[in-house]
Amino acid sequence: MSADDLRINLWHLAITDRSFNIVDIKPANMEDLTEVITAAEFHLPFHCNLFCVQHQQRITEGCADMRAICTLRQSHCKLYEEPEDPSNRSFFSEIISSVSDVKFSHSGRYMLTRDYLTVKVWDLNMETKPIETYQVHDYLRSKLCSLYENDCIFDKFECAWNGSDSVIMTGAYNNFFRMFDRNTKRDVTLEASRESSKPRAVLKPRRVCVGGKRRKDDISVDSLDFTKKILHTAWHPNENIIAIAATNNLYIFQDKVNSDMH
Repeated sequence: MSADDLRINLWHLAITDRSFNIVDIKPANMEDLTEVITAAEFHLPFHCNLFCVQHQQRITEGCADMRAICTLRQSHCKLYEEPEDPSNRSFFSEIISSVSDVKFSHSGRYMLTRDYLTVKVWDLNMETKPIETYQVHDYLRSKLCSLYENDCIFDKFECAWNGSDSVIMTGAYNNFFRMFDRNTKRDVTLEASRESSKPRAVLKPRRVCVGGKRRKDDISVDSLDFTKKILHTAWHPNENIIAIAATNNLYIFQDKVNSDMH
């Protein structure tokens, strides 16, 4: 399955000269276009006839049954959208709430979404609001004006589940990436760098300081390098092995419990 701004196409590996259109949101008049598709993903491995579509601020779950293809406008498709708090609305609300990535959990019950400032866990049986919300870099709220001016606010961060769906991971700036433990509610900020990628090197937690007292290894929010960003992350489906793409470098880290390399 592939997606562009307006359409989702299904491809057959044995048919190379054409695809099958299953979703088309192109209006008759392009001036009436209010949103675009940002990505699409099948619900694997349990319900391969289901797929989700990322719009800018909502997630639609539809079906792709070749015997009776449904569209996103049919009533039995699900729509996941969190109501906006009017008191928190600002000029940047629409941009920072735009969904940049979605991943189905390995269990098939949950869905993970990433917007600019948060990652959210949705129960597929509850469309009205996420069951968990984690702040990735809330300290950037005061920097939204400058992030808008340098176009960083439009960066599209990915997210990932670990094999047991108990920990989620996503990227941030300064080559930092974040992990959130769903059971203990603990979180950690780690850094992908050449020093940390040396054999037997141990990843040390990092902390961003907004103000007040700073610890020895803390980094000020004003010192963050926004040209160094981790947009792409992946977690091995069975092992505690992660892949981190930082600019033009690819880092692979492995849990020291399972291997002498980490």
